Amino acid sequence: MTDATQVKEKLAADFRAVMDDIDSLMSATGKEAEGEVRALRARIQDRLGNAKEKLLDAQHVAVRRAKDAAVATDDYVHEKPWQAIGAAAAIGLALGVLIGRR
Repeated sequence: MTDATQVKEKLAADFRAVMDDIDSLMSATGKEAEGEVRALRARIQDRLGNAKEKLLDAQHVAVRRAKDAAVATDDYVHEKPWQAIGAAAAIGLALGVLIGRR
């Protein structure tokens, strides 16, 4: 499993936990619930903060990988320009055939 997949799964789990806490908060009623409501609010804020941090981390990882891929592509094109032109032409031809069939 890739790091990005693990980050997505953890982020989804964090949001599910937040939603569960929100459901608990909404169903908490009565005089005894006042302390429970405060505790749930604090827990929700903590989990939202964690989820935001993880989302920012995932964004930074994605940006870094995109930049690395762009640099690698640029290096490849400069090292082997004719192969890059051939690959681009083949992809263009394939797309043209696929679009032409519709």
